[in-house]
Amino acid sequence: MLDRLNQALKSADLLESYGKVEEFVGLSVKAKVRGAFYGEACTISSGRGHSLEAEVKGFRDGQVILLPYGDLTGLNPGCFVKRSRSVLQVSVGEQMLGRVLDGMGQPIDDGAPLAEGTNRPLRAGSLSAMERGRVNTVLETGVKSVDSLLTLGEGQRIGIFAGAGVGKSSLLGMLTSGVDADITVIALIGERGREVRDFLEEVVAPEERERTVIIAATADEPAVMRVNAAFTAMSISEFFRDQGKRVFLAMDSLTRLAMAQREVGLAVGEPPTARGYTPSVFALLPELVERAGSKEGAGSITGVYTLLVENEEAEDPVAECARAILDGHIVLSRAIANEGRYPAIDYLSSISRLAGKLQTPREQALCAKSRRLIKAYIEGKELIGLGAYQEGHNTEVDQALEQVPRLYELLRQSGSADIDRAGVYEQMAGILGER
Repeated sequence: MLDRLNQALKSADLLESYGKVEEFVGLSVKAKVRGAFYGEACTISSGRGHSLEAEVKGFRDGQVILLPYGDLTGLNPGCFVKRSRSVLQVSVGEQMLGRVLDGMGQPIDDGAPLAEGTNRPLRAGSLSAMERGRVNTVLETGVKSVDSLLTLGEGQRIGIFAGAGVGKSSLLGMLTSGVDADITVIALIGERGREVRDFLEEVVAPEERERTVIIAATADEPAVMRVNAAFTAMSISEFFRDQGKRVFLAMDSLTRLAMAQREVGLAVGEPPTARGYTPSVFALLPELVERAGSKEGAGSITGVYTLLVENEEAEDPVAECARAILDGHIVLSRAIANEGRYPAIDYLSSISRLAGKLQTPREQALCAKSRRLIKAYIEGKELIGLGAYQEGHNTEVDQALEQVPRLYELLRQSGSADIDRAGVYEQMAGILGER
């Protein structure tokens, strides 16, 4: 017993480790801190009662590069840097339900301080391939067009791609309020400050708040805090998934997360590559997205991520990277929005890669016919506009011109759905003459 105690005493680190700030460069702090490691949480202190939390994000020329979580005002070269000897962690638990939290999982609403929970690292690894459960259960979202033509499954990851003002946040809100899930985790990354309260009061119904957690890191917060907010949301989601819960994770937006990581990368000296984005951006996106999904013997995390596409015709490196790692994409069209048809989904450009596994043969046939007729309808309208089409020349176009407007009306939605998924298919079958 004494030998074990002696060995434990020898291996214990009984001294606090400090370093010293040497210079400030832009958003970063460079310091001499012996033994610091990547991702370690540190505290910068002025010795005059002012302190600031920071994170080790790089090393250069014998110096540690720290990115702080707040304003550097009041700090100067010579400030002490205290190591925590630990990676960033978030304390998670049931006490988070119904609360609005910052990027580190601390409450920013008017509620009481959170009780201690289970500590989980922010940057945990994703599930191995053999730990993942298969996606074989339909997830009803309450959005008619998604439940029918773009059927989702529990544990799927899908993106909403749209330009500014086309309705991606509105669609995300509809999905959040109507989805059939046990727990909802909402991550608002880089949003305007006013939108956080708007989302809470206009999108999350009072009866749903007790099963909802909101993590918010607004546009004015440091880039490293915005990045951490996404990983905090993921760690919270994983906690509930491991309890066997069906978790719906809504993140708005993946584009602003990429922009925040670009700021972090540039601050530590990464070279800008694709359209100014640093290499770490394209490593971070799959690291985050791959943590969602179903876990064998536990629950699931269904992830829906919005992406801002600046120019719908141009290639966007973040959007292209997201398409490659997500299980489908919902594309919103400005032209459709201008027609006043919401949600403004471009059905021919959108796809759920798992819909074929989740739909019955009859549902697959109805969706295939709907897409075919929508395509014929668009082509027929163009010909009519040019004066190059006469009724009776093409049976499918004639059918499309008669049925597709009724199909569009069925799928139009601005709030809660008036019918369930089975009812949508029944009405769709009636419109298409397939009963």
